[in-house]
Amino acid sequence: MRPAQAIGNDQVRPIDSAFMLRVFYAFAILALLSVAISLAGKWFGRSIAMAGHTDDTTVFEVVLGNDVLAVPANAIRFESARRNGVAERLDLYLHWPDMTGYSPAAAADFNRPGDQGRILFLRFEPRTMSRDMSGRYDPIYSKLVDPAGTPGPAGVTFHRFKDKAGYLDEVLAVAGTAGEPLVARCLTGPAAENSFAPCERDLHVGDFLSLTYRFPLGLLSDWQTLDAAVRDKAAALIRTSR
Repeated sequence: MRPAQAIGNDQVRPIDSAFMLRVFYAFAILALLSVAISLAGKWFGRSIAMAGHTDDTTVFEVVLGNDVLAVPANAIRFESARRNGVAERLDLYLHWPDMTGYSPAAAADFNRPGDQGRILFLRFEPRTMSRDMSGRYDPIYSKLVDPAGTPGPAGVTFHRFKDKAGYLDEVLAVAGTAGEPLVARCLTGPAAENSFAPCERDLHVGDFLSLTYRFPLGLLSDWQTLDAAVRDKAAALIRTSR
C-alpha cells in the first residue's frame, strides 16, 4: 500500500496551458461580441430614430441633364440619392420658412402632416414641357375648370375641375393676373387632410430643369413669399453656367 500523501500527490495534475489559452480567447471573443452588439444597437437605434432622415450637411453635387445642383445631405429626401454623380431626378425636402434641411430641432415638423405643416417637397428633373404651370394656365387649365371660383386667402381663387378633366378630388388655385399668375393644384377632402403637402406647383429653373414643389395648403395665405423663396432657393442650389 502507498502512503496517503503519495496518493494525494498523484491526483493533483498541472493545468494545461493550452486549455487556459483557449479559455482566455473565449472570454476575449465574448467581450468583443458584447462591445460589437452594444455599438450596433446604438447605431441601429439612431437609424430607426432618424427614420431615413439625416442631419449631415455634407454637400453633394448632382448632375441632372445639363444642370448641376450642390445640395447638403440633410436636404436630400432619400438616402440612396445622397451621393455625387448623375441622376434622373432629385427629391428634396425643406423646412419653412428657413428653407433648410432636416435637423433634430425641426424633427417634429418633418414627421407631422396636416394643414399647418411646415415642410416643402421639391423635385428637380429635366424639362418635358415647354411651359411651366403658370404658362399652361391660359392654353390648358383655363379650359379644364369652371370659370366661377371660390374665394380663398390672399387673393387666391379655387376653381373646381370639370368632371371630364380627370383631376378627381382636386381644385386649381389661381392668384394674380399681371405677369405670371400663381397656379397650383390642391387636393381636397380626406386626401388633403392626410397629406404633408397637398398643393403642387411647377416652375422652370436652371438651364433645362423643371422644379415641382409641394406645400401645405395653409401657405397659400403667403403665396407670394413662398414662391419667391422657392425660386431663390433653387437659384442658390443650381451651379450651372456660373
